Amino acid sequence: MCRSIKTLRAPFVDEVGDDDVRAAALQYVRKISGFRAPAPHNVEAFEAAVEAVTAATQELLDRLVVRGGK
Repeated sequence: MCRSIKTLRAPFVDEVGDDDVRAAALQYVRKISGFRAPAPHNVEAFEAAVEAVTAATQELLDRLVVRGGK
């Protein structure tokens, strides 16, 4: 796994915005695909992956239980 993945937010915050979730998804798809931006013939697959990862990320955040947090 790539060691240069940056944390996009603190471990616990009351609200995680849609922009944070999409940014994390986009970063992941870029890392895993090896492309910052897809070639025209790969745009559909790239965007579909970003949307799928965004949905999975939001589901994860919605289901996490933070103990000892606020």
